[in-house]
Amino acid sequence: MVFKQNNPIPVKKSRKPKAKADPAKSPQEDKKKPAKGFEHLGDLFSHFELEDSGGYISQEFQDYGYRLAVELDDMKHKSLYIKLAKTEERGVLEQARSFVSDASTARSKARLFMWKIKQIKLEKKKK
Repeated sequence: MVFKQNNPIPVKKSRKPKAKADPAKSPQEDKKKPAKGFEHLGDLFSHFELEDSGGYISQEFQDYGYRLAVELDDMKHKSLYIKLAKTEERGVLEQARSFVSDASTARSKARLFMWKIKQIKLEKKKK
């Protein structure tokens, strides 16, 4: 026995047809983007640019000596500043560095820096 309905139930067709993949888009663009406020782990450090000078700085005193050489515009003698950062007291180097940064009319910042280190050492020796 087959029953026929006079009033069939209307079927809602609310589904939209699937869009075909755009050949211009790469497969990575089709992936879901992360929730707002989060980034992919691989993109976490993409905002930062690292300057790689090709050297191997592994200790803090090497970094400080290198930064001194850059600040004093004396890259030719950067090994000297690294040696000073390793052997001399940091307070002496900081005093000389601040003295040089205040002297804007110095012909050679490096010579003035070395002279000031000598003066500070003599003052400490007298005491």
